[in-house]
Amino acid sequence: MLRDKFNTAMKEAMRSKDRRRLATIRLIMAAVKDRDISVRTESDSKVGDPEILEILSKMVKQRNDSVKAYDEAGRDELAQQERDEIEIIKEFLPKQLDDGEIEAAVKGAIEHTSASGLKDIGRIMARLKGEYSGQMDFAKASAMAKNLLS
Repeated sequence: MLRDKFNTAMKEAMRSKDRRRLATIRLIMAAVKDRDISVRTESDSKVGDPEILEILSKMVKQRNDSVKAYDEAGRDELAQQERDEIEIIKEFLPKQLDDGEIEAAVKGAIEHTSASGLKDIGRIMARLKGEYSGQMDFAKASAMAKNLLS
């Protein structure tokens, strides 16, 4: 379970006095706890691994956006800090699919959903998100699906 991995990684970071790693893992755990709290108002459960993978993917995307902004502003030290956090977060994500694998997955989803046009993008993306949560860039997948369907 990912929560156990976070706790173990946090303890290791504390022992090794790796401040950057410890801070990043704490950010991850805070984001998960925040989602737990928002879900708790609806039911008595915590978020599961698929939702945690979604949170981690969003964190990576946010940091990639920050890296771009810092690079454009000439803030190299802050950009490097964000890159370091991305690497730490990615340790908890499954292996990311490359462009060829994403294209194959999109084609499979199109075939499975019998999609025939752009109106079916939602069904295709829902299938991909259910099957490949945390493993691909869904913006890329959506663009590929649109290209294949148009």
